Amino acid sequence: MMVPVLRALREAQPALKITVLSRPFLRPLFDQIPEVQFYAAEVNGKHKGIKGLYQLAQEIKALEVDAVADLHGVLRSQILRKFLALSRMKCAVIEKGRSEKKALVRPTNKDFKPLKSSHQRYAQVFEKLGCTISLGPTATRLKLPLNEHIQNVVGTEPTQWIGIAPYAQHAAKMYPPDLMRELIEGLAKTTQAKILLFGGGKKEKEELEQLAKSIKGAVLSIVGALNFTDELALISNLDIMVSMDSANGHLAANYGVPVLTLWGGTHPYAGFAPFNQEQKNQFIPDLTKYPKLPTSIYGNKVVKGYEDVMRTIDPTVVLQRILNVLGL
Repeated sequence: MMVPVLRALREAQPALKITVLSRPFLRPLFDQIPEVQFYAAEVNGKHKGIKGLYQLAQEIKALEVDAVADLHGVLRSQILRKFLALSRMKCAVIEKGRSEKKALVRPTNKDFKPLKSSHQRYAQVFEKLGCTISLGPTATRLKLPLNEHIQNVVGTEPTQWIGIAPYAQHAAKMYPPDLMRELIEGLAKTTQAKILLFGGGKKEKEELEQLAKSIKGAVLSIVGALNFTDELALISNLDIMVSMDSANGHLAANYGVPVLTLWGGTHPYAGFAPFNQEQKNQFIPDLTKYPKLPTSIYGNKVVKGYEDVMRTIDPTVVLQRILNVLGL
């Protein structure tokens, strides 16, 4: 979710030198932002623990950094900021709105209203450092080139590509497998599009490969077939992405791909909806039947009796919206 904010910052402040500090595997996310450098935090290696963070602070100082925007606000970044503050380096940290989020998810007397998005909270950090940016709507599509390996995996025939990412970190955020199958079967029957299944890990790989084989039509699991850089290139060329409240929706949105999100125990009001997506592309359960929703911010808590909230999201309604977006 940092990516569109950094793009806006680059446009608003073209003279800034921007360096992103994060885990090494996230580097490809920032490769497409002009003039943004990446510095790897090896938190499981030389930068591990207090001593490692002190070393990292010294490395940051050597970059002649003028200010630090802490968009993470966790213990590790707090310690790092304290080391940097010893050198009188200007720092600003994200305000996560914890009290507002608690009021949104409490079971009774819920304060049910949209909160600031994470994108807005990131932008506010830069504003504290004197960098005003605009996160206005944009229709920009960024399609990355598809190398030979990607084309060999996915094919080159001219057709629309539908991405589906059926998994999430927590079960409360996952659409029931039988309804997801119904949705994919409906797409395979009503479109000539190629349906690409996204996921990660051995279990998800096995399940999605089996699902793809069992459905008649152009359904393909790409789990494990591409590295992260190539997967981002593929996602950028999708015509639509269907995801849970999970990372794949954000990845697609960063390239201007239309994203449909299916919400379970969480809710877009918490501020984690993909960037610049229409509200009608966000499908939530029946709040009349399940008035305690959302039950948690991250989907890690399930209230008794709320195990099947996502069954109130009709797959035929989702299918119709996909067809509308694709112009079918």
